[in-house]
Amino acid sequence: MDVRNKPIGVFDSGIGGLTVAGEIMKLLPKENIVYFGDTARVPYGPKSSEVVTQFAFEGLRFLLGKDVKLIVVACNTVSATCLDKLCASSPVPVIGVIEPGAKAAVAATENQVVGVIGTERTIKSCAYERAIHALNKQIKIHAKACPLFVPLVEEGWLENEAVFYTAKTYLEPLKNQGIDTLVLACTHYPLLKLTLEKVMGETVRLVDSAWETAREVQRILIDKNLKRQDNSPAFYQYFVSDNPEKFIQVGENFLKRPINPINVIDPQI
Repeated sequence: MDVRNKPIGVFDSGIGGLTVAGEIMKLLPKENIVYFGDTARVPYGPKSSEVVTQFAFEGLRFLLGKDVKLIVVACNTVSATCLDKLCASSPVPVIGVIEPGAKAAVAATENQVVGVIGTERTIKSCAYERAIHALNKQIKIHAKACPLFVPLVEEGWLENEAVFYTAKTYLEPLKNQGIDTLVLACTHYPLLKLTLEKVMGETVRLVDSAWETAREVQRILIDKNLKRQDNSPAFYQYFVSDNPEKFIQVGENFLKRPINPINVIDPQI
């Protein structure tokens, strides 16, 4: 097969990576996509770096087994923990979501005060601080771990009262720091965008890295002459490690397109 006609692989700990996959679908509608969400072991955020790295390599091997031409690690926790190791071990290009998100935050802020919310592991890694300060050392960054957001999204609770008060509790301290930009440093968080906008108000821009990551995918495909040449309709394959019903329910609501068929696999195989 012409390598250009091979699919793009997208890996996430669960449903959240669909925010990235969805933007790739919009920007690159001719590209085939194989998506793997490790729903059996989500959330990754509270886990040790060793365990996250193990899970990430299992996801990498699974997608390589699907003969993909490029892999998008649509998980901030994995990107912050072991992206360099994945890149060094992969025969195809691997990109994460942190660098694109940092670029978007630097471009968005006007008062140079930025908030970053993510999983415990992403926030502890300081990966966004490093990436943002590499672009602009003057920006003040206030970071906050929001560990309950991922299980709420996986449960399909996106706009109810429990989510609103959880968000208010997490985000009020950042609001009080005078941030004008909030980086959603987890690909699950854009699914909560309506709730987060209510809490933060109109003066705070929400930055999710999904669109910027899709643009980075486009750049790599052009630079490496990997854009799909086949004119047949694109196909999208979805794999999860558990609970396909919940994935379909939340995922179809977000993507506004059917997720069918869906395959349940053991990533340890």
